[in-house]
Amino acid sequence: MNFNVSQEKAITHGKGPMMVLAGPGSGKTLVITRRTKYLIEEYGVDPRNILVITFTKAAANEMRERFQKLMGENHIPVNFGTFHAIFFTILKYAYHFNSGNILKEDQKKQFMREIIEKLDLEIEDEKDFINGIENEISLVKGERINLDHYYSINCSEDIFKKIYEEYDNRLRRANLIDFDDMLVYCYELLKERKDILKIWQDKFRYILIDEFQDINKIQYDIIRLLAKPEDNLFIVGDDDQSIYRFRGAKPEIMLNFEKDYMNAKSVLLDVNYRSTVKIIEGAKRVVKNNMKRFSKNIITINSEGEDIQLKTFKELALENQTIIDEVLSYQKKGIPLSEIAILFRTNTQPRALLEKFMEYNIPFKMKDSMPNIYEHWIAKNLIGYIKLAMGQKDRSLFLQIMNRPKRYISREYLTETTVDFEQLKRKYSDKDWMIERIEKLEYDLKMLSNMNPFSGINYIRKGIGYEEYLKEYADYRRIKIDELLEVLDEIQESAKNYKTYEEWFTHIEEYALELAEQAKNQRENDIDSITMTTMHSSKGLEYEVVFIIDANEGITPHHKAMLEVDMEEERRMFYVAMTRARKYLHIYSVKERYNKELEISRFVGELLLDISELKTGAWIEHKMYGPGEIKQNKDGKLIIYFKNIKKERTLDLNFCVNHHMLKLINKK
Repeated sequence: MNFNVSQEKAITHGKGPMMVLAGPGSGKTLVITRRTKYLIEEYGVDPRNILVITFTKAAANEMRERFQKLMGENHIPVNFGTFHAIFFTILKYAYHFNSGNILKEDQKKQFMREIIEKLDLEIEDEKDFINGIENEISLVKGERINLDHYYSINCSEDIFKKIYEEYDNRLRRANLIDFDDMLVYCYELLKERKDILKIWQDKFRYILIDEFQDINKIQYDIIRLLAKPEDNLFIVGDDDQSIYRFRGAKPEIMLNFEKDYMNAKSVLLDVNYRSTVKIIEGAKRVVKNNMKRFSKNIITINSEGEDIQLKTFKELALENQTIIDEVLSYQKKGIPLSEIAILFRTNTQPRALLEKFMEYNIPFKMKDSMPNIYEHWIAKNLIGYIKLAMGQKDRSLFLQIMNRPKRYISREYLTETTVDFEQLKRKYSDKDWMIERIEKLEYDLKMLSNMNPFSGINYIRKGIGYEEYLKEYADYRRIKIDELLEVLDEIQESAKNYKTYEEWFTHIEEYALELAEQAKNQRENDIDSITMTTMHSSKGLEYEVVFIIDANEGITPHHKAMLEVDMEEERRMFYVAMTRARKYLHIYSVKERYNKELEISRFVGELLLDISELKTGAWIEHKMYGPGEIKQNKDGKLIIYFKNIKKERTLDLNFCVNHHMLKLINKK
């Protein structure tokens, strides 16, 4: 098999540290498996002394299979595994742990639910809250942060500390460890016990790591210990594809690798075998706007290809209809649905698009679990109000809404399975202000009963005061109110086309059944279907056709990206999404979503204009000032002399690019 020059250099590397910068579609798996083979056959390395580490079990299995296929029928005992699997093996020998000591995911969730209940926390979005707390616990353990110096993003510091300590105590009492403990215990063991460290250093004399850009601090600290004293550490990754900072990944570890290993050799796998020239050039224009990265010039052996299709739609419905039309068109051209992917920033985005696919009977599969919007706690509150307005009197329904917003109704007074308002008022006969609140609720339910679903939800929001309740809850949970209002907007928008509550409820039931059917089809896995996936989950995949939807500010980049490090991660995510496409790439944005105006993503602006071409002497066309000549580009500021107004203007470079204010022109 023929290799390019960079691949050859990486594969034949012998002793000492090496960093392989592997651009998208550049053959990194090939390099790792071939180098492993080369070490065994050309350098005479004992296969048992080679360790190949990946981040997921699936990747480890695939790497092992690719290697065994390469080596033929003979079993070659190279060590393949994830960080957790390898580190747990070390702990097993030292502490006699077995699989029964590992905390299972369902146990972890149960622990968290019990702790929340014990602390009497009023949490509506329990699933999201638990996921957030688990990520924070993982971060604290992985970074070895002192709890007294940690500021929680999900709850007060006092509550987080109580949750953390109770969770940790439960693990100790049950003699269990979680995945983060595996790393912490392993690091502490190897740091303290030089004799045990020496055993594993002798065992793993050559270490190869895939997707190194996703490594976190404690993983790196352990690897550095294991790699000594020979430092035969071969790392493969792409800093431009580091998109797991929320899990503790630190791309700066890769950026500083040559400082940690001054004698490290490096090689750039710069040939992309996947995408067309126009896709690669477009992706490069976007990612080069990141400051903290290795500068690299990726090329491709493929054809020029089609232009990247950029479209902006007046509203979401038009975007979704266009996607349907394009998908059907590609299908007619002979491209199977399995070669088409719809990529989005978060898994809550594509609900309306899914309904459109269902309407047209186009099969799809979700790489991520697709939450049913109608099962969201906000939807349950709205439906609770409506069902009570329709005459249902279930205690369970009333409990959902009675203090949303606060009415100070006590559940102790609700002793029956159904609610009787007259009886409830009698129990509060000594409190006129409570009777007023109950009568106001009765009035609101009566008003609701005569409305259509869209108007009814609007009345719950504004007339009953549900939005005010959400604002209070957002403050309590330390989340942005916009996140909750967007859910509310989406539910209300979904109700727009239905005249009665009964019709809307029928739609909700049918939608749930269809989602279940799609999930079943996905398990059967033999139906030609479109892939729907978040940008995160698209990593490592490729398709003939890719649609990136809702390329808007606040969505991608996400509104939570406030710091520069977060914005650079968002840009890397967009780069990853773009480079999933082999031939056809569509990037769509909308002007309006749920009656709110949106700006087109800054990444679209960066795609349209190459910042490296904004040099002194270049001519541009400005949306407001017309043609002009760049006199200086320095420190993020452009000084431009504009011909029409015969004046210089100093403009912010990022603002001009992000808002599509400039385009390059020939000299006039």
